[in-house]
Amino acid sequence: MNKIWVISILTLREAIRDRILYLLLVFALIFIASSLIISKLTVGDEIKIIKDLGLSAISFFGVLIAIFIGIGLLYKEIDKKTIYTMISKPIERYQFLLGKYLGLLITLFAIWLAMSIIFLIFILIKAQWDNRLLLALVSIYFEYIIITSVAILFSSFSTPILSSIFSLCVFFIGHLIEGLKMLSKKLTNVFAKSLAMFFYYLLPNLERYNLRGVVVHGDYIDPAQLFYIIIYALIYSICLLLISIAIFQRRNFI
Repeated sequence: MNKIWVISILTLREAIRDRILYLLLVFALIFIASSLIISKLTVGDEIKIIKDLGLSAISFFGVLIAIFIGIGLLYKEIDKKTIYTMISKPIERYQFLLGKYLGLLITLFAIWLAMSIIFLIFILIKAQWDNRLLLALVSIYFEYIIITSVAILFSSFSTPILSSIFSLCVFFIGHLIEGLKMLSKKLTNVFAKSLAMFFYYLLPNLERYNLRGVVVHGDYIDPAQLFYIIIYALIYSICLLLISIAIFQRRNFI
């Protein structure tokens, strides 16, 4: 465990030096801040628009950081051949991969916290505190956990460009996955119906982590739903990490 923690700290330091991190973070903060201006130019409830745009920015830009930084961290080790030094030491490959994953989650937590604080400050300037906002923000971070494990999985065997494309596809399909279930009910072909349901259960259901509509309209959030999405994120991420470790263990770097 100590070796995993050391690698995670090194990963955190490396991520902090990445220019893409700051570029995406600046864009996210600008988008959150611009929600104040956009809300005034749009017909509708100003507070609802600020909540919707702010949560959307935190979710989307955080996912981009998870994908591009996560894929880059692993690829850089392989490209610069520093991974040979790492795995030649008394460090197991699974420790190296888990350390990278944990380090990225710590980085994402710091970014998520910064964006969330700024977003909540804007909200408090315009409206009263709403506990649903905090629940929505927590659900977004657990979405990060899933997407990070997806990025690690693809980067364990693929190139950075393909890994980025695959990870982004999983993110977008994950938010549209309920459509697969609806499609399977309309299909008459048994094979096509089975294939649609296979991908429905295989890919992560990320729309469960989208609580923007609930927050914007002031609806009730069931505590059981929060418990479910937390457990779902942990189990799904663990499964992907186990697959990533199995692939990474068999990968030949020579």
